[in-house]
Amino acid sequence: MSNASFSDRLVDRLAQAARVTVLTGAGTSAESGIPTFRDPDGLWEQFDPQELANVNAFLENPALVQGWYAHRRKLAQDTEPNPAHHALAQLEQHLDGFTLVTQNVDNLHQRAGSDDVVELHGNITRNHCIDCERSASDDEMEAIAEGEPARCPTCDGYIRPDVVWFGEMLPQEALQRAQEAATQAEVFLSVGTSAVVHPAAGLPLTAQQHGAYLVEVNIEDTALTDTADEILRGQAGAVLPPLAEAVATRRSTA
Repeated sequence: MSNASFSDRLVDRLAQAARVTVLTGAGTSAESGIPTFRDPDGLWEQFDPQELANVNAFLENPALVQGWYAHRRKLAQDTEPNPAHHALAQLEQHLDGFTLVTQNVDNLHQRAGSDDVVELHGNITRNHCIDCERSASDDEMEAIAEGEPARCPTCDGYIRPDVVWFGEMLPQEALQRAQEAATQAEVFLSVGTSAVVHPAAGLPLTAQQHGAYLVEVNIEDTALTDTADEILRGQAGAVLPPLAEAVATRRSTA
């Protein structure tokens, strides 16, 4: 639920902006029931996610890591986008220049209808060969169920999820696009993110330093709270739909 109320100033700025950038974090997906990293119960409770989500663990036991990510991928695929995802897709439809930057890997923004999505941490629905980087189809991943690690049919390399693991750099193209979107934004929304994990945490401040109106949407205070121009305290799924509707109405009557 939310007791947040957005200002007319924000609605006007969004409706008139040539460039709007949104950064989403784990809190956005949590409202759909996506665990922040793993289920609280079940088969995978005995494993430390940080010990599985790295290249060394993968090379030591590829079948185990592939199985864990297959489990996480099924969780994401069995989950539906929530009202926040749909509201952001609606905002994109009504605004001239809109970029959605996400730290989430669950593909829910795309399933909700967002088109211009910059994936800082990859996408759990995709897989590729760790050696030749060839994309792997879902059919090729079925070998996991047989207890053998899935391998690339081209070079026999192990197939890994297309996500950023601990110790890895963010994809440079995605990071560059995100930074450019931040510097060009007239309004920047930080949604469901704690704003402490860099380099993503620096994007809102970069936007504000370049003149953007910085808005935080979160259920609690974050590192951005004292800096934001406007704070919408509440769940994104409660805050964003009425905001998107207000912007659509303002645009239609302008």
